[in-house]
Amino acid sequence: MADVVPMDLVVLADDEGNSVSIKVSGPESTWSVGLAAEIVVETPFVSGRCLLILSASKVRAWGSALDSLEAGEDIAWMQMDRGPTVSIQLNGDRGCPEVVVEDETTSMVTVRVPIDLPPDWVAAHQERLRELVAAWGLLA
Repeated sequence: MADVVPMDLVVLADDEGNSVSIKVSGPESTWSVGLAAEIVVETPFVSGRCLLILSASKVRAWGSALDSLEAGEDIAWMQMDRGPTVSIQLNGDRGCPEVVVEDETTSMVTVRVPIDLPPDWVAAHQERLRELVAAWGLLA
């Protein structure tokens, strides 16, 4: 695998200062087939981080989740795994999408972040996914 710099798989952000991102730092040192990553939540009210290991199956599931979002369906990504769950509700209570990060196994905290996303955000994330797969050869 080539020497690749860290990259963002997910960047959901708006002009109000609300964001949820997933930052991939590189190969996981304790598991040779995974990537070390973290979920980062930042809002004017609350912020936090949660460590995460991305396997090829989680990356494939993110691709499927993006397809569902593109079709207008809400998603819950990584829901059946140990570790955090990221859900996206396209029509949240505040008239914009809401991202819900649940970390039931470690911190037992759930954060709901309304984010006014641009119209092309799904396509941009499909491109981010392609770039991550190409950089890390994760699905090869």
